[in-house]
Amino acid sequence: MKKAIVNTAECVACGVCAKTCPRQAITIFHGIYAHVNEDLCIGCKKCEKECPASVIQVVEKEVAS
Repeated sequence: MKKAIVNTAECVACGVCAKTCPRQAITIFHGIYAHVNEDLCIGCKKCEKECPASVIQVVEKEVAS
């Protein structure tokens, strides 16, 4: 399973990722950066592909042992 993570230090909060996400898993936090709800994210990579600042990366979810 995969999830999107955001480099919040570099995010410009443009909102493209939030508009692109088919699961509405991304919101813009206080107009500062994008926040991903891991419970809703399915790791489809649409946000990663559309992010104009290239600050979103889709990675493997850590599995609790």
